[in-house]
Amino acid sequence: MQHDTIADLLLDRLGDNRPGLRTRERTWTWDDVVKESAARAALATELRTEGPFHIGILLANVPEFLFWLGGAALSGATVVGINSTRRGPDLEQEVRHTDCQLLITDRAGQELLDGLDTGVPPDRFLLVDDASYTARTLTPAVPRKAPDIAPDTRMLLLFTSGTTGASKAASCSQGRLAALGHSNSAKYDIGRDDISYCCMPLFHGNALMALWAPSLAAGACVALVPKFSASGFLPDVRFHGATYFTYVGKAIGYLLGTPESPDDHDNPLTHGFGTEASPEDQAAFRRRFGARLFEGYGSSEGSGMIRLDPDAPPGALGRPAHDGVAVVNPETFEVRPPALLDAYGRVTNAEEAIGEIVDRHGAAKFEGYYKNDAANAERVRNGWYWTGDLGYLDPDGCLYFAGRSGDWIRADGENTSALLVERILRRHPQVLAAAVFGVPDPRSGDQVMAALEVAEGTAFEDLRLPEFLDRQDDLGTKSAPRFVRLSTELPTTGSNKLRKKEMQLVGWHTDDPVHRWAGRDRPAYALMTGEDKQRLREEFLLYGRRRFLP
Repeated sequence: MQHDTIADLLLDRLGDNRPGLRTRERTWTWDDVVKESAARAALATELRTEGPFHIGILLANVPEFLFWLGGAALSGATVVGINSTRRGPDLEQEVRHTDCQLLITDRAGQELLDGLDTGVPPDRFLLVDDASYTARTLTPAVPRKAPDIAPDTRMLLLFTSGTTGASKAASCSQGRLAALGHSNSAKYDIGRDDISYCCMPLFHGNALMALWAPSLAAGACVALVPKFSASGFLPDVRFHGATYFTYVGKAIGYLLGTPESPDDHDNPLTHGFGTEASPEDQAAFRRRFGARLFEGYGSSEGSGMIRLDPDAPPGALGRPAHDGVAVVNPETFEVRPPALLDAYGRVTNAEEAIGEIVDRHGAAKFEGYYKNDAANAERVRNGWYWTGDLGYLDPDGCLYFAGRSGDWIRADGENTSALLVERILRRHPQVLAAAVFGVPDPRSGDQVMAALEVAEGTAFEDLRLPEFLDRQDDLGTKSAPRFVRLSTELPTTGSNKLRKKEMQLVGWHTDDPVHRWAGRDRPAYALMTGEDKQRLREEFLLYGRRRFLP
């Protein structure tokens, strides 16, 4: 039976004595999970005050987070997923902006919030590791749905990753989350016998929309760990008997960067879903761990635009799910023609073929950003939902992601795909993560810069990068990075996505070592010295481009 709300999905699990949630310390049946959720729903209702019924949660991936998700669903409250990697003014702004009237956290979270003007009085903090809290949640409550809950009841406020600008609080209703639970359990083949390993943060849409809600809909058990750990991943998977997992950002690169063992294949994993794993990473993961990765496309704001196609070429997202999904010119609204691809899959008519991915039927489904009219207006124009992402269609109708608007670099009069160069660099066995972006050229246009993350103790010379680049037949002559930043810890968001905008603004003006292009016909690099940086600044001044200096 397909239910219209998360509350109904939860109540359907009442009396289900199969495992519904487990950690290394304990297992709860689905019936237990519903009853724990009911106790939180009763407490939330008791403590409710005037104003938006918003409950902030600042916790690691612990069972209390899921019990409060269930409690919010049953009581009609909205969960605000607070990014636990935020600090200071950014953290203060997230809590204050979303009008939380209760804040569920622990002593560690309380320390992060200490001294911040969040708008939440100290007596409205519930600390899950405090003895008095345990006593308040032990009181049994009858599992039931609040009478005013409907499919359009707001269930979540999730902050966007903030990789390209300020984070926004995206709204998700109970109806949309329940529909995603049903559709994603079918789309990613999650059944009642699966064990879903949740290592991505629960304040992010990936864990909630692609793992928790589908597992709830299917009756699969959720295996919960506090946070992602590359070294702990395989031991956890084996301990829990996990068959499915989700990932975001650098996670797959980190897993592939762990020392390989002959028994890596000896694990119960069968499949996973996520974003930002290159075709090469997907193939390497399947070879090493025996599990297939479904590389998807979506966001906290919108989803359901892509239909998976097992016969699609490597790198393709799939096919448009309906005739409203299109790639258009954002200025004229005209549909872009199909891309023409060379033997390496590079787009040869980028100017004509690449445009913004839109859903011409999606404006009504977009549930908006909380208290952000300007951002809402940017997403909905001409009656369409605009994703803010670039893409293209091949002649067979398969859709490809081409990055954000800044992911196309105009270098020496040619367009270079930052996404393609990132995928090429990620093939290097010692590169854990790669970000590619344009930095200003002192005369005109941009130059290609790459930021590479490597393991501790890895020197630039160890990479033998010129030789590696020379062997990549699909690397265009203008696409080789002119600057290469080397780091053991590139800046990331709370969901493991690289902060490319931040790195682009800093450019070569960073404390990490940067190597500059020193080749002519073939790649070669030299360490950029303080004198090199000063000469480059002088060039910007000489050619009247002071405003482009980092």
